[in-house]
Amino acid sequence: MRAVVVDAARARPEVRDVPEPSAPPGGVVVRVAATGVCRSDWHAWAGHDDIAFPHVPGHELAGDVVEVGDGVSRWQVGDRVTVPFVCGCGRCAWCRSGNAQVCPDQEQPGFTHWGSFAELVALHAADTNLVAVPEQVDSATAAGLGCRFATAYRALVGRARIAEGETVTVVGAGGVGLSVVMIARALGARVVAVDRNPEALGVATGLGAEHTVLADGADVPSRIADLLGGGSHVAVDAVGSEQTCADAVLSLRRRGRLVQVGLLPPVDGHPRVPMDRVIAWELDVLGSHGMAAADYPALLAMVEAGTLQPQRLVERTIGLDEAADLLPGFDRATVAGMTIVDPTR
Repeated sequence: MRAVVVDAARARPEVRDVPEPSAPPGGVVVRVAATGVCRSDWHAWAGHDDIAFPHVPGHELAGDVVEVGDGVSRWQVGDRVTVPFVCGCGRCAWCRSGNAQVCPDQEQPGFTHWGSFAELVALHAADTNLVAVPEQVDSATAAGLGCRFATAYRALVGRARIAEGETVTVVGAGGVGLSVVMIARALGARVVAVDRNPEALGVATGLGAEHTVLADGADVPSRIADLLGGGSHVAVDAVGSEQTCADAVLSLRRRGRLVQVGLLPPVDGHPRVPMDRVIAWELDVLGSHGMAAADYPALLAMVEAGTLQPQRLVERTIGLDEAADLLPGFDRATVAGMTIVDPTR
């Protein structure tokens, strides 16, 4: 099969032929119809994760089951599926309680094993992790759910427990951030979007952001405090840098809630977080790590009803060769939405 292969951290990705995967016990092989390019894929390419090279990235996907391993009872060849980017083991207490996103024995396509920047991908513990894609949801939309949209949904619903009428500041208007805007508005919240890309902020406005703030070096938290009369109830760092985390923390009103979604790898030592503000203002700091398959029904019901329209977040669709070229600079890309890869292009 054709796949995007990275031979070492920060090596130039190449598209080449590699052996096809086999279904692991309890797992399946899926023919990839669509897969997203995410900042997390860039972190893996850059060596910020414990990756075994050579490696095939890609962790948010949708496609059709083409092979079923021993022990799988819920799925068969031909089923159209997506999957969370965290695949639980299906056996531990966390998985049994519906919290596979924190499974201590988790697998992650594109990180713990070869991912979906390929024609085929192997997935583990299928009965725990696979999600059926409704007929009316196209593959690009379903692929976008697997990481960014589902992560944004759980960040607001499961972690921040957002209430109607509250205010949300989202720092970063990429795939996760724009998903936060759409979901927060659907849940009755008011939204401020922050980004360095004016085009992305324009998209955020179109999705319902009440205010936008251009991150141009000025004091972002002060501008948000002025807009919202003291800061927001909830802030989401959808980027994952020392600056964006600090901006999110400092944009909160007293007793507000931070949801940290963007990865904060210790690139230059552990990132500094304004914990003095966290303590003095009694802020809640919440991590959010994707969403388990068990939580998908409520999200998919809103998608099927048209209350949420994640397909509006797809900015462009590219092929594997373009994905290989794009990945090394994705941390600097000025995208205003999701980039989807179609391996057949």
